Amino acid sequence: MRSSSSASLFLWGLGSLASAACAKQCTYGDHPQIIAHTGEPVGREEMYNGVNLYISEPECKNPKVAVLYLTDVFGIQLRENKLLADSFARAGFLVVAPDMFDGEPAPLDFNEPGFNATEFTLKHGPNATDPILDKGVAYLKERMGVDKIAATGYCFGGRYAFRLLADGKEGVDAAFAAHPSLLEDSEIEAITRPVSVAAAENDTTMSPDRRFQIETLLQETNQPYQLTLYSGTNHGFGVRANVSDPQQKFGKESAFYQAVRWFDAWAGGAL
Repeated sequence: MRSSSSASLFLWGLGSLASAACAKQCTYGDHPQIIAHTGEPVGREEMYNGVNLYISEPECKNPKVAVLYLTDVFGIQLRENKLLADSFARAGFLVVAPDMFDGEPAPLDFNEPGFNATEFTLKHGPNATDPILDKGVAYLKERMGVDKIAATGYCFGGRYAFRLLADGKEGVDAAFAAHPSLLEDSEIEAITRPVSVAAAENDTTMSPDRRFQIETLLQETNQPYQLTLYSGTNHGFGVRANVSDPQQKFGKESAFYQAVRWFDAWAGGAL
């Protein structure tokens, strides 16, 4: 009896994480594990105004809440990014991940001959990246007809999740950023909508002092915010955690559900 009750509560908890827009149409009995770490991606790719998009759709029909998935420097070509996008779709969201690097993401080994991290960063600064994300928003609004958009960003993409919340930027209602890199104070100060952050305990791009600075700046925005620190994790854990390590696996999965719950509350309406 106890195990049956626990299983029911577990499945109810997962079901409650579905986006409000799809809650009445999607069922989760067939998906007790919404987040996938292995397997084959199930989405598709489509060109839109010169930008390649990875698109993963939920089971529910005509979803009204979408996730704009902003990858790390390894792009939509990285299987883990596609699998995580698919996981958001299983949670009830229409997901679109733009190819922010025009088919030329960073190599998994930064020491690969011919790769220059500084040149790569300069090439893919805001002047080049912001217009790509604007096209992703336009695709969701104009072609797919969604009502609400949440942005989720990882490492490189985390900075741009913040940028999409600035005054004058239209279309994104809330954001989540896992271990954002290159994030500037001015980009935090500029947000006008809710944001949630997942931080790694061991992250050379976000020291404990920097985490404190980010939290202080978030408080000063007067916007709803969340900053959660995950022990035993490293930079990149939100996508590329070593899931054979219990702490890293817990961190990756918890950060995913952190994002889903945030989007349900601030982009799709709490269930």
